[in-house]
Amino acid sequence: MGMAKEFKEFAMKGNVVDMAIGVIIGTAFGKIVSSLVADLFMPIVGAITGKVDFSKLAYDVPNPLKTDEVMASIAYGKTLTTILDFVIIAFCLFMVIKIMNAAKKKEAAAPELPPTKDQQLLMEIRDLLKQK
Repeated sequence: MGMAKEFKEFAMKGNVVDMAIGVIIGTAFGKIVSSLVADLFMPIVGAITGKVDFSKLAYDVPNPLKTDEVMASIAYGKTLTTILDFVIIAFCLFMVIKIMNAAKKKEAAAPELPPTKDQQLLMEIRDLLKQK
C-alpha cells in the first residue's frame, strides 16, 4: 500500500477528524477564557486589591555586584493570570464532562419499551425456528 493512500486512510478515520475539531475548538475556547480573565476578572481582582495590575507584577532581583542595577525581573503577575486561566478552563471542562455523564446516565436508565406486535411475532417465529 502506498504511503499516500495509507496516510489518507489514517487521516480520514473518524476519531482523527474528531480530535482535530476538538483541538481547534479547544484553542478558540482557550482564547476566549484568556480574554475573559485578562479583560474582565483581573481588573476586578485588581480593583478589589487596590488597583493592582497583575500583568505588571514582578520581582526585581538585584545585582549583588552593583547595588543600583537589576540583574533579572521575575514576572510572577503573568504567571498568576495564566494559573487563573487554567483553573477556569479546567472548571469549564469539568462541568461539560459532568453534564455529559449525567446525560449518559439518563440515556442508560431509560426504560425499555415493550416489544411491538411485529417484534413479538418475529420473536415467536425465531423461537419456532430454533426448535426445529
